[in-house]
Amino acid sequence: MSFVLGDYRIQGRRAAEIAASVEEGVGAGALAPGRRLPPLRELAGELGVNPNTVAAAYRLLRDRGVIETDGRRGSRVRARPASTARESIRVEAPPGGRDLSTGNPDPALLPPLGPALTEAARRCAGRPVLYGAPSVDPELARAARASLDADGVPDGPVAVTSGSLDAIERVLAAHLRPGDAVAVEDPGWGSMLDLVPALGMRAVPVAVDDAGPLPGEADRALREGARALVVTDRAQNPTGAAVSAARAAELRAVLARHPRTLLIEDDHGHGIVSLPLHPLAGSVPHWAFVRSTAKAYGPDLRLAVFTGDALTTDRVRGRQRLGPGWVSHLLQHTVTELWRSGAVDPAAVARSYGARREALVAALRRRGVAAHGRSGMNVWVPVPDETGAVARLLRAGWAVAPGARFRTASRPGVRVTVSPLARDEIETVAEALAAAAGPPPAERYA
Repeated sequence: MSFVLGDYRIQGRRAAEIAASVEEGVGAGALAPGRRLPPLRELAGELGVNPNTVAAAYRLLRDRGVIETDGRRGSRVRARPASTARESIRVEAPPGGRDLSTGNPDPALLPPLGPALTEAARRCAGRPVLYGAPSVDPELARAARASLDADGVPDGPVAVTSGSLDAIERVLAAHLRPGDAVAVEDPGWGSMLDLVPALGMRAVPVAVDDAGPLPGEADRALREGARALVVTDRAQNPTGAAVSAARAAELRAVLARHPRTLLIEDDHGHGIVSLPLHPLAGSVPHWAFVRSTAKAYGPDLRLAVFTGDALTTDRVRGRQRLGPGWVSHLLQHTVTELWRSGAVDPAAVARSYGARREALVAALRRRGVAAHGRSGMNVWVPVPDETGAVARLLRAGWAVAPGARFRTASRPGVRVTVSPLARDEIETVAEALAAAAGPPPAERYA
């Protein structure tokens, strides 16, 4: 038996066969993104199988990120295949041009790793880490906990993961299941927007402004059934938003009305921003607060620390033990030594990024363009037409990141990374951006 959907024939008797048939149609382009799949009972009747078999097939497809479920409106092919990362939506800098699209830190502001790696190797040589050792180095845990305490993050055990996204994925998987909805910032981190559907979950966009997620938008998403809320505290990618004290109080009030929400905070900007942290952690029973070393110490370190409530942390650690086991103690010792030696001066780094970012925002403002960049290394420039803006900038010798990498429902824009810019280039870049941006857009991003 089979079922014809448009020009494609879905076939199979077992759940795995039905799922494979649908996935084959998606891969071949016969089932287009956004195409609705038939209701369970309708497809089961046509195939001559039990509706539970079709339900199992749809679960498999959700788990693989092939389809998404939208409540009573049924299931449909995901708008973007899970295997296609948003970072693939990029442009190449023209010959002789400059690439402002990468989102990378300024290499000149990253510390030399040689001394810290040497010290870490010396420690490991004297005390080799073997199976059965604690997954977190006690010295790293103490240093991380002291820093978190100083910033007002509630007490909780410390865990270590291979970067922020690894931590966020593990926390989501510890509490949610395929089909659940996750409230995410829009515009927001492209990898986050890819991760949620790749886990078989549904992203619910939450608009942001310079002070962080809008409370009304967050409340709407949670009322509509989102089971988790992900917030970037500072240096939000791509807008540079930073959660203010007033906004933090408003978001805590929202979370108080939705106490069953899983809260995940990403403080990847720690070490490169001067704005104070206003954490939401502890507003709900289940929460996680994540800090990565990537921006301040180098992306290749692949290490993040996180804390959270005891249940969440224990679940993540337990699942981690069944996979990689732990993050290399050589890396943990290296990060501890970088912290101990003061290899990075956060205030100086923040001043360097801030001077370039603020100069670009001011130069654009003088040209009638309301750009955004409150913290971090990126500036978000709203434009009426992303494709046209990117093309005009390329012709002028500048490559920027298309806003489609970061958007779900928000208005078009482009992201400019200021890390490669010299101060004497600001006016030239601003002139090119203003010419590409067109008329001044509205103030909020949504």
